[in-house]
Amino acid sequence: MRGLDLAAEVGALTAALVDLPSVSGSESALADAVEDALRQQGRQSRQGRLDRLDRLEVRRDGDAVLARTAAGRPRRVVLAGHLDTVPVADNLPARVDGDLLYGCGTSDMKSGVAVMLRLAATLPDPAYDLTWICYDNEEVEAAKNGLGRITRTSRDWLDADLAIVLEPTGGMVEAGCQGTLRATVHLSGRRAHSARSWLGSNAIHAAAPVLARLAGYRPRSVEIDGCTYREGLNAVGISGGVAGNVIPDACAVDVNYRFAPDRTEEAAFAHVHEVFDGYEVTLVDSAPGALPGLAAPAAAAFVATVGTAPVAKYGWTDVARFAVLGIPAVNYGPGDPNLAHTREEHVLLPRITECEQTLRAYLSTGG
Repeated sequence: MRGLDLAAEVGALTAALVDLPSVSGSESALADAVEDALRQQGRQSRQGRLDRLDRLEVRRDGDAVLARTAAGRPRRVVLAGHLDTVPVADNLPARVDGDLLYGCGTSDMKSGVAVMLRLAATLPDPAYDLTWICYDNEEVEAAKNGLGRITRTSRDWLDADLAIVLEPTGGMVEAGCQGTLRATVHLSGRRAHSARSWLGSNAIHAAAPVLARLAGYRPRSVEIDGCTYREGLNAVGISGGVAGNVIPDACAVDVNYRFAPDRTEEAAFAHVHEVFDGYEVTLVDSAPGALPGLAAPAAAAFVATVGTAPVAKYGWTDVARFAVLGIPAVNYGPGDPNLAHTREEHVLLPRITECEQTLRAYLSTGG
């Protein structure tokens, strides 16, 4: 396999990353290529490709690759991105059509990874010490998430004045993220033969008031640091039934609550309990949101460099992992979040270049 050229034009580097399939759980080949390329940067540093990169430390953690400089700068910035993609949908290899690059992972988020890796090869004298975190298994259950593993195995690698997660944001700063929880509302009844239904109590019918509460629910909109977070509480599944001739005695309604980051996980679950007062509600899983953190000096400087007003992040991202550690973090990347996971996934080539230029300006001047 030919190695990655991190100094290649950023669109071409994106295509090279895309052409190395890395569905969640199968990131080894891509992680190998990224690790080899970053170690090569260390060997080439004395030729001037990146001042002080001879101090670059590279570490492998499973199928995550970590690298960091130690130039003695007063502040540090983490650039983070996941290597994995959702399953391929007949959208490999990458192909170019005008200004568009098509392929699995182009938007989510190999274009962002290409930006951060190219900066490792072409940024001559950064104003910050830098850490690169390329991690695995973001697109699957949280227990497998490589960044979560790194918080347990290599916690000190995440320390920084700002973390920039290059998730697809369309070139905008998306601040913080929503929290999320899933819960189940349980309904009970009495089983009976459907020919004598009056002898039973239909648990599926008992779900009607629960669905009515959801249909009538009015979610909050919360403004934090100038960013408006819209909440949502929705049914995402319903299950019940025994057989075609049996009145069911059990039914379950699965709900998902996306909550603003001013609520804790505990407060969010308490709110769900309140909405479904009188019913048995069990928590399935949850993850905290992340406050915008835009008042932090490094974050404010980055927002000023981008030059557009930040907006709230709808959805959960790994900025929340940094927030739990007290590290300000923002989402910023060239991909379009609306194209993530689609068969027609693609990215605007000029936007990848724009994202690279913005980050280069910020990291070169310190804001």
